[in-house]
Amino acid sequence: MIPERGVRSIPALAQWAARTYGDAEAVVDGDTRLSFTDLAARAHRATRAAIASGIQPGDRVALWAPNSWEWIVAALGILGAGAWLVPLNTRFKGEEAAYVLERADARALFTVRGFLDTDFPAMLRATQPSLRCLDAVVLLDGAPSGDMRSFDDHLTSADAVDPGDATARIESIDADDVSDVIFTSGTTGRPKGVMLRHGASLVAFDRWARRFGLRAGDRYVVVNPFFHCFGYKAGWMACLQQGATALPLAVLDVDHLVELITRERVSALPGPPTMFVSLLDAHAASDLSSLRIGFVGAATVAPELLRRIRTELPFEALTTGYGLTESTAMVSITRPDDEPEHVAYWNGGYPIDGVELRIADDHEILVRGFNVMAGYLDDPAATAAAVDDAGWLHTGDIGALSDDGALRISDRKKDIFISGGFNVSPAEVENLLLGHPGVAQVAVVGMPDDRLGEVGAAFVVAREGGTLTADDLTSWAREHLANYKVPRRVELTDALPLNASGKVVKGVLREQLTRSERAT
Repeated sequence: MIPERGVRSIPALAQWAARTYGDAEAVVDGDTRLSFTDLAARAHRATRAAIASGIQPGDRVALWAPNSWEWIVAALGILGAGAWLVPLNTRFKGEEAAYVLERADARALFTVRGFLDTDFPAMLRATQPSLRCLDAVVLLDGAPSGDMRSFDDHLTSADAVDPGDATARIESIDADDVSDVIFTSGTTGRPKGVMLRHGASLVAFDRWARRFGLRAGDRYVVVNPFFHCFGYKAGWMACLQQGATALPLAVLDVDHLVELITRERVSALPGPPTMFVSLLDAHAASDLSSLRIGFVGAATVAPELLRRIRTELPFEALTTGYGLTESTAMVSITRPDDEPEHVAYWNGGYPIDGVELRIADDHEILVRGFNVMAGYLDDPAATAAAVDDAGWLHTGDIGALSDDGALRISDRKKDIFISGGFNVSPAEVENLLLGHPGVAQVAVVGMPDDRLGEVGAAFVVAREGGTLTADDLTSWAREHLANYKVPRRVELTDALPLNASGKVVKGVLREQLTRSERAT
């Protein structure tokens, strides 16, 4: 599918944006201010550097780093060389990252040292030193050691490649070519690599941005992480399309966010409900009058929170929406003038143009359109299970459609829950917790949380003769799991409730949690 603007790929978009928006600010990151022209020039140089390093079309190249202008330039360079970008979650521990890198067979890794006091390359080498990508590490931040290269050194290698070769490589990318492989949680307990296309990404988020209300001259703080489509495609990529300025935020600190909104006159602010709760609690003495449009994403939103945001913050329009990675992270969005009760109930909104919705007999939400993924990486069986012969993507979410086409997401057919905007697979957490020597059996379910929406609760049967405690397991889990996956509650129990086929009845565990909460 060719995007309306005639731009066929994400790296071509950067060059188009330079011609269209010129010297307007494209990215502001601390003391670094890049115009659209500057960004396109750096992206083109990064493409030449990627070619110089031997990256070929179809290679998988990983990017494991926090939000920054370097992330954007590195990504555009990787994509410009025709490679498939593999973003990694910055909260991953060594085992989690190593699995993704090995599954993707990443030939190179762009990363950092020192983010949140973590040395990403060292963590990988300690976990799985044989990973192919460890032979080609480029540091976007932090001091290189061994055969690692700094980002500056990487970019210097561009001198060996003719600029025309980079232009030709960018222009050879087709709209139907794979742009990236985004790993998402699954009920099997292991993340699957979702292959997304350039053209579908551009079309989906051009249509999203127009519904959201993003326009040239807007200044958009990108709080959502770049490793997720929310920060990457609905973030800096959408800014390139609409001529808005992207302000990357590496870590969500509400005081810094408020200061940035005030100083830079930020007008666009998407983020998870937790961000808006923090902003409402902190904004009283601050000038947030520049805020014009907001988008509350990544979780179901209570009507009272929507009312507070509309009443206490100066947004002209506030929207939310629905998507999953397999749908290029975009399916539907609410209307800016919908009332809070309508938005909270019909929380999925209305499908974007070119996307069909259908509710199956078992109430599962089915999606069909240009936005459906190219498939799971090297997993045709899982792809066939997710997308049927008629092209319908089986989302695993339960919902309903109103008479006027609005979508309601009421439950999850899959076991995944969302904590602070991040998908958590209980099966993945369970598999890792079973690695503790004191654990015999474990079942993880989501439980409500006022701040994060949901958090994990682990029900654990200890090994006989052991001395396992809840605190012991929580501490161990923090060493092996991203923080948002660590169960916030650990219940030691003699046995798990099982059905006739021996499967854990998680509904019983959820009821047990509910009774416990009522009792307290």
